[in-house]
Amino acid sequence: MADRFRVTLAQLNPVVGDLAGNSAKARAAWQEGRAAGADLVALPEMFITGYNAQDLVMKPAFFTAAIEAVRALAADCADGPALAIGGPWVEGTHLFNAYFILRQGRIASTQLKHHLPNETVFDEVRIFDSGPLGGPYSVGNTRIGSPICEDAWHEDVAETLAETGAEFLLVPNGSPYYRGKFETRLNHMVARVVETGLPLIYLNMVGGQDDQVFDGGSFVLNPGGQMAVQLPVFDETTAHVDMVRGPDGWRAEPGHFAAHPDTMEQDYRVMVTALRDYMAKTGFRKVLLGLSGGIDSAIVAAIAVDALGADNVRCVMLPSEYTSQGSLDDAESVAKALGCRYDHVPITEGRAAITNTLAPLFEGHAPDLTEENIQSRLRGLLLMAMSNKFGEMLLTTGNKSEVAVGYATIYGDMAGGYNPIKDMYKTRVFDACRWRNENHREWMMGPAGTVIEGRIIDKPPTAELRADQKDSDSLPDYPELDAILDILVDRDGSVADCVAAGFARETARKVEHLIYISEYKRFQSAPGARLSKRAFWLDRRYPIVNRWRDPS
Repeated sequence: MADRFRVTLAQLNPVVGDLAGNSAKARAAWQEGRAAGADLVALPEMFITGYNAQDLVMKPAFFTAAIEAVRALAADCADGPALAIGGPWVEGTHLFNAYFILRQGRIASTQLKHHLPNETVFDEVRIFDSGPLGGPYSVGNTRIGSPICEDAWHEDVAETLAETGAEFLLVPNGSPYYRGKFETRLNHMVARVVETGLPLIYLNMVGGQDDQVFDGGSFVLNPGGQMAVQLPVFDETTAHVDMVRGPDGWRAEPGHFAAHPDTMEQDYRVMVTALRDYMAKTGFRKVLLGLSGGIDSAIVAAIAVDALGADNVRCVMLPSEYTSQGSLDDAESVAKALGCRYDHVPITEGRAAITNTLAPLFEGHAPDLTEENIQSRLRGLLLMAMSNKFGEMLLTTGNKSEVAVGYATIYGDMAGGYNPIKDMYKTRVFDACRWRNENHREWMMGPAGTVIEGRIIDKPPTAELRADQKDSDSLPDYPELDAILDILVDRDGSVADCVAAGFARETARKVEHLIYISEYKRFQSAPGARLSKRAFWLDRRYPIVNRWRDPS
């Protein structure tokens, strides 16, 4: 029996639906593993299709093509190490989330996912059938168990594999980021190691897919839960893990250990990665956004430049008579600091034309929110016109606080194709601006140093749609609002919970009311980077028509 076994881990970034491209990445990883003398080259869950493929994977033409792509890979990778890769599998009328072991030109073993996640962003119960509890597969004389992602969050799959002869566990994952997710994963995997007494290799993918970012951070645990290898978060990488068998069974030799950044850096990296991959995977190269002089558009501009480079970002100031000189100066300062194009497009003439057109209909009605929203919608119209003309995707800039309570104009400042800060509360946007000014990393394409002046961060937030307007005229101050939203949205709490936390019942009821009546806006809003377990879209799904209100 062999006393050493080398596993090449391919922590890579697939593209949903790109069967040829994903196959090419898998083939290149296999070739790298072969050159390094690997016994097994491993790729993440559902790698051949990309993940999360949602209903696409149920399309017969697609899953048939995916299975054929796996068979073609097996033929291409016949002369060398085994190749493990995730993809769909069909038996009769059943569709499974599978993990294939390719050896000697064929699919030598097929592992089927047993526990199907059906929460947050996952709908696997709707898509896949549950596979039976199974045993390990063999690569040479070594028996390996592969609980697929969610399977490793439960005791039974790993225990069954250990009881039926697995010598170590290789867990392929498509596990997306939310703040604090790594610690949750690690705790579950340590539990599996303690229960089974087996080493465990946790392999996760990287890259953005719609609102989700897969953050990598693959690792290897030895019995007792000691970390032997820890790969970086967010970066594509391959690593060779050497397993050595001694008197007490298999152990992983110590290998690469990458330190992980703090949560603010990870949040910012997620927003950059989400936008960069959304652009690359949809075929866009350039973006534009309305730059107002406030912190939300400023941080989105910084994210865009860090993701795409200054040459691919256009910032547009669209002033009205309510736009202060301070806002004009602040917007220009951000664009200059980032080095991107800055256009000045006043809306005064357009607004006058719309006002005159509507005057006969509006006669006898006092000006109100209607006229404020006309400004926002005119800006949306002009920005979308530039998007069409120049082929640049429009970014929206509403933070989670605004998205939650509907403090945004549908078909106005909500117009656009992607929103990097959709899941970041306003109070955290302030922190993100300060963090970006003080930090620079090699994955950022923008300049180092202060890119958002302190006066922009410190001034009272305002939409500037009427004279002397402040956000606090319509909403609780952001620290109070965000704390209430954390209870009602992120913790799914009640008005009574808000009161128990020290907030006025009337204020909590108002915020709850605004959340519910804004559902229709969120239903039509642009996708954005998911940072929390309760991001708006797949994590939190409420009816648009809804008369229920918390009676507490």
